[in-house]
Amino acid sequence: MNLSCQSCGAQLVVAGNHRTTTCPYCAAPSVVERPPTPDRPAPTFGLGFVQTPQKARELARENLLRRSFWAPSSVRNASVEELRGIYVPAWLYSGLAESDFSASIGENYTETETYTTTENGKTVTKTRQVTKTEWTSLHGRHTEYVPDVLVTASSGLPNDELEQIEPFDLRALRRYDDALVAGWISEDPSLPQEQCLQQARAEVTTLLRKRLSAFMPGDSHRNLEYSTRFHQESLVVCLLPVWVLALRHDPQSPPLRFLVNGQTGKVHGRVPTSWVKVAIAVLLVLLVLGGLYLLLFHGQTLPRGRGR
Repeated sequence: MNLSCQSCGAQLVVAGNHRTTTCPYCAAPSVVERPPTPDRPAPTFGLGFVQTPQKARELARENLLRRSFWAPSSVRNASVEELRGIYVPAWLYSGLAESDFSASIGENYTETETYTTTENGKTVTKTRQVTKTEWTSLHGRHTEYVPDVLVTASSGLPNDELEQIEPFDLRALRRYDDALVAGWISEDPSLPQEQCLQQARAEVTTLLRKRLSAFMPGDSHRNLEYSTRFHQESLVVCLLPVWVLALRHDPQSPPLRFLVNGQTGKVHGRVPTSWVKVAIAVLLVLLVLGGLYLLLFHGQTLPRGRGR
């Protein structure tokens, strides 16, 4: 998409999934005005960056060093090759979940039990208290409003990675305006809305198992089953601040990608495993176990020396 810089008039090319660009001639930020579509609506809310670029670098390095024990030695000297602050689009979901459930509810009770045992060569009769459980079937309906579930709307940031840097403090949400993203990289939704809606419902359904388990009466329960219907659903686009870092540890290997929550500073990144270190550790453990075996068992079979 072509865009004219409002400051110097230069003609700029903007990537199809980006909302922002910066003029290479005058450094003026620009925000693309695109007509909204069902799968690419205008953002409704946004969160601002709190963590600075320097802090994002420090947090990523600290996280990398804490997890470098089983990684190749070169990882400890990894350097930040690229750092980008991106406003990532996500769908903010809320809805009313109505679940029909069934379960077996256990109620504990105690009984006095008589038993026999042997004491001093004699058979004696004694009593003891034992706990038993009575099981009854329960069917019912649980209705709950579930707010503020975030699922990614970006094909570049999978939902499992977004979950790794959650939660975001949604109390700081504010209505979107262009000033929020001016000068930053900002992405438009690139995943279909229906796909994201199904993802949000799946997250809510998983969450409801924990909620229903806590809702069950009695001392225990088992065989919990439920089916959920959704009503009064809301799905709006929210822009989330994320630092994306590329850390280079080996010229022959691709850089490591780390994500830093631009608001809270939570870090996520995958660190490679050095299988040489793992093999050495396993070998050392086997040697130690072998040495203990020889010391404890073989030593006992040695003949004792005769006194003179």
